[in-house]
Amino acid sequence: MSNSINSLGLMSGTSGDGVDASIINSDGKGQFKVLINKYFQYTDDISENIYTLKKNINKVEDIKKYVSEINNLERKITLFHSNVVSNFTTNNDFEIDLIGFHGQTILHSPKDKYSKQLGDGKLLSQLSKKKVIYNFRQNDLAEGGEGAPLSPIFHQLIVKEKKIDLPICILNIGGISNITLIGDLKEENLISKDIGPGNCLIDEWMRRNKKGNYDNNGEVASIGKTNELILNQALEDFENVTDKNMNSFDVNDFEINFLRGLDLEDGASTITDFTSNIIASKLLSEISKSNLKITKIILCGGGRKNKTLIDRIKKHCGNEVKFETTDDYGVDGDFVESQAFAFLAIRSFFKLPISFPNTTGCKLPSTGGVLVKNF
Repeated sequence: MSNSINSLGLMSGTSGDGVDASIINSDGKGQFKVLINKYFQYTDDISENIYTLKKNINKVEDIKKYVSEINNLERKITLFHSNVVSNFTTNNDFEIDLIGFHGQTILHSPKDKYSKQLGDGKLLSQLSKKKVIYNFRQNDLAEGGEGAPLSPIFHQLIVKEKKIDLPICILNIGGISNITLIGDLKEENLISKDIGPGNCLIDEWMRRNKKGNYDNNGEVASIGKTNELILNQALEDFENVTDKNMNSFDVNDFEINFLRGLDLEDGASTITDFTSNIIASKLLSEISKSNLKITKIILCGGGRKNKTLIDRIKKHCGNEVKFETTDDYGVDGDFVESQAFAFLAIRSFFKLPISFPNTTGCKLPSTGGVLVKNF
């Protein structure tokens, strides 16, 4: 495989619970091979710091207020990622040519052309003695895009490699939910956007009630009773305040204050219904708008494991579409994002585009990421 290199993708999602790490081998174009996937849980200290900082930072102006907290946490996060890299280099035979370092998002505000990920690429390169690509979203924002979603070009590669019938929709349910609609294998025809909350509101409800960081398999929601009055009002409010032209969301674009007064189980059921309603309705409307005759949805991301959430999405979608997971095709749905950033790093290294007009809203197909070699 000429020009194919080993890239380590490091992804810390909106939940802020740890780092997904994947080494893939690819040329950045037509093939990829997963060499290893591994998850590294953050220390409680780092997770708490991320959670507190994200709670306090709701707009760009807030960044200045928390400079010292941001710098402290960025250093901790970078050192943690450095330990992840060490774990790979000491315990595996794979040579790492390149690291794709996403970092931890603490604010994503496309309307302000701003997206802040914590992670010092120069320091990680110095500590790991590897070439690092980071700051993936900035160039897209400068080119008129929203800086997200960036995984669609990798979703397309999965479809190509696994010979999945087209047209197809990939539904990624992480903290935020996004879709990639693939009608053919031309990069410029990729369609993608964030469609609403994923796990973030359910996770937030569990945290507020001191019941862990997520609803395992949707078990708590499954025994609760949805408050239909609150649900319908919340859905109406969401429709009224959401900017329909947005391609990407931040967790701060949503809130759960409308659940006040509900007990743990009923609140979990109501917020799961809220989330599933939005995902299903946006999913079907975007498919309809695309004019692609999509009848199959392939799920990835942590949310695919929330049985209650998925069952309710399926119910809202009716018989119009059939659901599968990337796991059904031999691709671990927990590591699609980390594999994607390993792949995006390779594309960035070869100066290939990582975002497109119909994925992020950028004017022209754009590359992205900053390459640093600090050793």
